[in-house]
Amino acid sequence: MIDFLNVSKTYPNGTHALHDVSLSIDKGEFVFIVGASGAGKSTFLKLIMHEETPTSGEIIINGNKLSKMKRRDVPYLRRHMGIVFQDFRLIEKMNVFDNVAFAMRAVGENTATIKKRVPYVLNLVGLKDKMKNKPSELSGGEQQRVSLARALVNNPEIIVADEPTGNVDPELSHEIIELLNEINGMGTTVLVVTHEHELVREFHQRVITIDHGRVIGDTRGGKIARLDDDDDDDYTLEYSEYEEDMDLTDDEITDNYEGETYDDEDYGDLPQYPDNVVIVPD
Repeated sequence: MIDFLNVSKTYPNGTHALHDVSLSIDKGEFVFIVGASGAGKSTFLKLIMHEETPTSGEIIINGNKLSKMKRRDVPYLRRHMGIVFQDFRLIEKMNVFDNVAFAMRAVGENTATIKKRVPYVLNLVGLKDKMKNKPSELSGGEQQRVSLARALVNNPEIIVADEPTGNVDPELSHEIIELLNEINGMGTTVLVVTHEHELVREFHQRVITIDHGRVIGDTRGGKIARLDDDDDDDYTLEYSEYEEDMDLTDDEITDNYEGETYDDEDYGDLPQYPDNVVIVPD
């Protein structure tokens, strides 16, 4: 469905955003895209949406070579995509129904179809009883679900979600990804850019890791490739639920996720913690 063939992107200011990226995403896949800020994740999405064009290489979506696509045909390409933004991008003067219906009116859908489809999609995201509310009357999680409904309403083949959990709390973050997972189960291809690695690991999907414009990992099962330039102090503390698994000595620490053991020298001088505290590389 989506093919990148030796794609590179350099911006006019000299920024090399992507370097020789080649990968394929099949119809019906769920793919997380992770990487540090400035790694090239946003450029990757913009190229898929044809907001940017590659400096070299080719992108093929549904058999269409984007390099051959005329500008007037780009809106038709985007009709097959639903976009979910971190900042929701709802229209405050419109109620929930009209915010979702707006996407259908933009493609010329008739009123009868809109009246039938919008309540159906709002019901899918659990907001059918909020149709008359304005965005300001909703919580952050509810606003993001409206954004998701708007992305879904035209029955797109691809959902592109750019940090969809960035403005909601952890519990709602899980809820948003669960909704996207359910949508994927209906056959929709889902691409999610996120920095929330715990969510990525929990949902066990394909993970593309980008670092300095290069794909350094393309894995399954929620495994995230470790960035080559991780700082020595790039770790977090977690309390283990299973103390019997945490047989730590003074000169070694255990990665709670991978189950690997690292010498102290891997992270420099670390303070000593109680036995039920583990160091988890980010």
